[in-house]
Amino acid sequence: MQGKQSNAAFLSSFWALTRPYWVSEGRRRGVVLLASVVGFTLALVWIEVQFNGWNKSFYDTFEGKDRLGFYLELGRFTLLAVIFIILAVYKQYLQQMLLIEWRAWLTENYLTDWLSGQAYYRLQLLERGTDNPDQRIADDLNIFVDLTLTLSLGLLSAVVTLVSFIGILWGISGALEVGGFTIQGYMVWVALIYAIGGTVLTHVIGRPLIGLNFQRQKNEADFRFSLVRLRENSEGVALYHGEEGEHANFRQRFANVIGNWWSIMQKQKQLTWFTSFYGQVAIIFPFVVAAPRYFSGAAPLGTIFQTASAFGQVQSALSWFISAYSSFAAWKATVDRLTGFKLALGRARDEAEALDGERAEGGDAGLAVEHLALGLPQGTPLLADTTLRLAPGENVLITGPSGAGKSTLFRALAGIWPYWKGRITLPKGARLLFLPQKPYLPIGTLKNAIAYPLQTEAVTDADAAEALTASGLGHLTGDLAREENWAQVLSGGEQQRVAFARAVLNKPEWLFLDEASAALPEQAQADLYALLRERLPQTTLVSIGHRDSLGQFHARRLRWDVSGGAPTLA
Repeated sequence: MQGKQSNAAFLSSFWALTRPYWVSEGRRRGVVLLASVVGFTLALVWIEVQFNGWNKSFYDTFEGKDRLGFYLELGRFTLLAVIFIILAVYKQYLQQMLLIEWRAWLTENYLTDWLSGQAYYRLQLLERGTDNPDQRIADDLNIFVDLTLTLSLGLLSAVVTLVSFIGILWGISGALEVGGFTIQGYMVWVALIYAIGGTVLTHVIGRPLIGLNFQRQKNEADFRFSLVRLRENSEGVALYHGEEGEHANFRQRFANVIGNWWSIMQKQKQLTWFTSFYGQVAIIFPFVVAAPRYFSGAAPLGTIFQTASAFGQVQSALSWFISAYSSFAAWKATVDRLTGFKLALGRARDEAEALDGERAEGGDAGLAVEHLALGLPQGTPLLADTTLRLAPGENVLITGPSGAGKSTLFRALAGIWPYWKGRITLPKGARLLFLPQKPYLPIGTLKNAIAYPLQTEAVTDADAAEALTASGLGHLTGDLAREENWAQVLSGGEQQRVAFARAVLNKPEWLFLDEASAALPEQAQADLYALLRERLPQTTLVSIGHRDSLGQFHARRLRWDVSGGAPTLA
């Protein structure tokens, strides 16, 4: 009963992954392509039926020494072969077009789900067991679409082939007398018993491949991600001379890849032993079974070859699961990974929506928090019940020891931290911008990095160059169109200067700075804050910092008090 429930749950998950595209507004092109591919698949089966009839006619020309008939059958074969090649080529071409259409739609759908509501961020906090979302979107979706089309069309071809040839085989195989019983169409029953036995044994031998393929995709993604991490943090590793530790980490992760591969190889070797034996026996088996009718004179030579061909088609159709088992194992593992990813995204959103915190926009330009309490995912409190109000134009400096929860307060205000209670009232319609200690610089042009999150087209080159110059990066004004991974090109201080230039261009009404100038000398920090006051006189600044010199740019100071009970802010 448990197995049936598991199979039903899997089919439900598979349908949940498959259905959305085929009921979407963009399905029309996919439906046309699918109908075309199905049509070509059916046409190829029809050609196989014609080849089966040709087998009898062709070999009968040998038995009857019919030279003219021999050449006519060669011409017939040539025509069928040409048609078969054309159908096979265009079936493959249209199937690949369908793969692109479906994968593009799925990728856009998953990217939207991953990015909406900061699910990509919440997933790291709430669903740490969901590994490598990038790999699931980039690789697993491709594998899912490719194998779903390949296996479903293969199954369709097998079913149509079975229906087409089982009648032929029944009609030409005759009857078999066994112990006084007459078995009509006995070759059909032989093919059925042969295929069922092979299918059961294949599943018994190959079932562990499903779990091994699931783990294989995880191990490969972990290894690739560790390599990317070194590239992104190459300077830090070099400064620490951490090459030996990184190498050991790479070895361990690659050892997991290799160990998993060995397990897959061992299991595939066992499966290949059986399927190879099964396939080779299937070649000669129909001749052995049908030979007595030929030797007794009950069937001519052409009929024997036609019987063997029809038996091969029926047996192959019934054995579709055997030949496709390795692909099926990889496909099921991929469905499981995508289903798990989709469910994790849903859980991250649901849990965030179920929290006690309430965000709203107020009727005035101020920012207020009422009975705000912050915590960590493990339940550790970061801030006790706190109520305060920040008026527009009232620049505020927040201080306190590292790790107390100051940055988490900003995350809660930004709406990305899920572990809080109380109420946050934001200024109605106001533009808020948050500058973290390590700015995010997208890969692309320098102008795009400065304008972010604005679209590049919304900022003129002159404005971008002027903001760079004002922020102390005038030497980069000639590189606005240059595409780089700027997080790797610029120093920490230069990246923070880019963030201040970004604030100047975005012109927020509320600007939250989380140690946004900590990598710069105090004089540079003073110059940048003076720049904000000059260029953004209507912007309210809320800063987190440790330097006393920041106080001159803020009219009010709030301190994180961790003495006594739960932390407070006053």
